[in-house]
Amino acid sequence: MNNSFMEKLHIPKTKGITLRWLINIIGVIVVFFIIVFVVSSSAIKSYYYSNVESILNSGTSVTTVSYFSSNLDNGVTLEQSAVEFIDSYSYRDKTTIWIIDSDGQVIMSSSGFAIDKQDMPDYNQALLNPNEAGKYIGDIDGGEKVMAVCRVIKNSNGDIAGAVRVMTTMEQVDNQIGSLVFLIFIGLVFVFAIIIFSNLFFIRSIIIPIQEINETTKKISQGDFSVRIEKKYNDEIGNLCDSINTMAEEISTTDKMKNDFISTISHELRTPLTSIKGWGETLTFGMDDSVDEITRKGLEVIVKEAGRLEGFVEELLDFSRLQSGRMNLRLAKTDIFAELDETVFTFRERAMREGIEVKYSIPEVAAVANADANRLRQVFMNILDNALKYSRSPSKIFVKAEFTKIDEKTFIKISVADQGCGISKEDLPHVLDKFYKANVSVRGSGIGLAVTNEIVNLHNGKLEIDSEEGKGTLVTIYLPVENTPSDNELHDIAEMQNDEEINEGVERKSE
Repeated sequence: MNNSFMEKLHIPKTKGITLRWLINIIGVIVVFFIIVFVVSSSAIKSYYYSNVESILNSGTSVTTVSYFSSNLDNGVTLEQSAVEFIDSYSYRDKTTIWIIDSDGQVIMSSSGFAIDKQDMPDYNQALLNPNEAGKYIGDIDGGEKVMAVCRVIKNSNGDIAGAVRVMTTMEQVDNQIGSLVFLIFIGLVFVFAIIIFSNLFFIRSIIIPIQEINETTKKISQGDFSVRIEKKYNDEIGNLCDSINTMAEEISTTDKMKNDFISTISHELRTPLTSIKGWGETLTFGMDDSVDEITRKGLEVIVKEAGRLEGFVEELLDFSRLQSGRMNLRLAKTDIFAELDETVFTFRERAMREGIEVKYSIPEVAAVANADANRLRQVFMNILDNALKYSRSPSKIFVKAEFTKIDEKTFIKISVADQGCGISKEDLPHVLDKFYKANVSVRGSGIGLAVTNEIVNLHNGKLEIDSEEGKGTLVTIYLPVENTPSDNELHDIAEMQNDEEINEGVERKSE
């Protein structure tokens, strides 16, 4: 049973429970039907052949042999007895009777024709058997299939005087057996079809709902809590659908409460943090030489930590907008290279203070796109901040921006590579998940990359991460642009950016 046939019957493809059903149910039925077919065919053949043999045996019975033996003892020749026997035999119209002499020559036939001496396996068998009888089923000279039985005739002295052989053609019998076997086959096929179609209810009422449940639970696991399963049957499957729908509603409610809480707490924290940071900066800038060193350092710590908390609160607000679908872009004509250059320039000073050297190459041409400049700077800063957090002094961070073409469309490719601790193969597939942290020893909320990825997606771009534990991480961002330099211009730009160290830094990770 192939998949195309099953699709026409609306049966799911042969995998999982469906496959087990086919193997267990259909397999057992097929084996049972084969056994029934073989046994019934053999029984029919045996029945018909037994009846034919009974008819033939009536002509070669002990009584018949005694009749010939008595006549021989009374001086009646074998030929004379044969004429009388053939005339009185009840089945002479359905069978052929041969009377054979002691030399194996047919001396008389019920057909009236002279018979040449020929091979008679049943006669030879009768001569050797203790019961003085033999049977043969097979082809005779001329290719006709017959059944023949033979019994030896002896005189009163026990000497072989001849034999009587009765045979009949098996063509009609075999044709009748073939017709009955064919009818049995058709009947079994019909019953098999009824079983298959009756079991379609099982397939459609169990397998298909389970597949729908599987698809729905996948969507729920991916964050779509609005999906529901249609309840079609008031049974265990229906109860399972109700349970999953209830679960989705409860998760949706809990998720909304979580998002509302994050949004509320973020807004509530924002105001006091702004005040703390503002007053801390004011006091720091207003300090004179009379302020002791401990107070000065304390105010600097307050300003620094307030700024860090402020960044964390902003990430929470972005996460809240992301979860509720309220993250909107303020699109305008933007030079992406200029925004990247400004972000790298600002970041470079901070990295140098931590002993990390930033090497970058950005084309001195415009890369115009309809984008949100503030959100793009947030993306660049998040990527650079992560590269710095996972790097150790002394090391380098490489940044390279260039034009590239994908499916005849022009994109800019921004590569950021570090020489930090890298990410393990187990953690790498999850780094874009919300609140996931590959390295818990490094500060951060685990939200930044998820928000960054969403911003890139909103710009119709793509973010890729490649990493090797102990060797560093490469983050690649693709963003579509409106201006398309010519091939000559692209070549000239690439030549101007031909910095061997930077090229090696961003390409080594992608190998």
